[in-house]
Amino acid sequence: MRKHSTETVWVGMDVHQDSVTCAILFGDDNEPQVERLPGDLNAVRRMFRRLSERGTPRSCYEASGAGYVLQRSLEHDGFHCEVIAPSLVPKKPGDRRKTDRLDAIHLANHYRAGNLTPVAVPSQEQEEIRQLVRSRLAVQSHVVRLKHRIVRVLATHGHRFTEGKSNWTQKHRVWLRRLHHELDGPLGTVLGHHLEHLEYLEAQKHSLEAEIDRYARSDPFRAKVETLCCFRGIKTLTAMTILTELGDIRRFARPTGLMAFAGLIPSERSSGNVRRRGSITKSGSQELRRVLVEAAWHYRKRAGADLILKRRRMGQNPQVVSIAIKAQHRLKKTFWKIAARKHSCTAVTATARELCGFIWSALVVEAQEA
Repeated sequence: MRKHSTETVWVGMDVHQDSVTCAILFGDDNEPQVERLPGDLNAVRRMFRRLSERGTPRSCYEASGAGYVLQRSLEHDGFHCEVIAPSLVPKKPGDRRKTDRLDAIHLANHYRAGNLTPVAVPSQEQEEIRQLVRSRLAVQSHVVRLKHRIVRVLATHGHRFTEGKSNWTQKHRVWLRRLHHELDGPLGTVLGHHLEHLEYLEAQKHSLEAEIDRYARSDPFRAKVETLCCFRGIKTLTAMTILTELGDIRRFARPTGLMAFAGLIPSERSSGNVRRRGSITKSGSQELRRVLVEAAWHYRKRAGADLILKRRRMGQNPQVVSIAIKAQHRLKKTFWKIAARKHSCTAVTATARELCGFIWSALVVEAQEA
């Protein structure tokens, strides 16, 4: 058997539901050994036990729909495995070939060279609650689309709500029920079907919100949720979205890391004396960026705290409350300073970016107190 100059075995994996293609580099070898395995965790685990007889395996694969099941299984067996950010894998602009074998070899070579960026792997509990929060957001999007459809269908047939200034108030819902009883034929059937579907979706949304609230009131989320609720524009659902998307705040050494993770920093293509900055990168978690921007809209208002906000701050860490109050005053100025010369959407994006810094500071304080 050939002896190698190092004990490290580098493994790049291209993972699919029905197959796993592995490129294996022993030490400083240039030519990898490629194996194609069935999409079975036990087959991969057997291969790693075999490789461990010749060295210490260090493996990686790209984040995808395969999730973190393989990573957790290998880590449980004591093998090192990292999940790589696909958007940060180096690629040659002129390379037009892509196969499972080439992708695995590409990962193995770059992983050995240290050119890959791993993502933070959430715990099983955190990932499950994250899916719960995202499910509520998905149901809410269905509710919004269905409401728009109901209004458009009725407007097409000349039925417009004129008893109030806006739709989906109590008066508007009473008008819809009355109209449903008055309409005959296919249009009445369509309206009845949509109203029943809307009632079902809203019941689902309330059920998911109650479940999220139950987790928010228990450890390990309770103290962190109360910390975030000290900020204007952040309540339980927004706080749970932020916490489940972020994970451990201590993985961000500086607030700029959190801003970049949320995709709120401007893109840039500068060279020499020419400096070009574009729109925000929109990288990272879309759900996190959305709730931060929604929260940032609240900082258009006067900086004084209302009664509900004061109640949420009662009994909280004075240092956290001080950070939240400072955020109110500073972010209001930030929004209106930028809105005076640019579009309000640009202003709220910049406000959301600064809000990340205050949230990072508050969560770091909470982590130190825990």
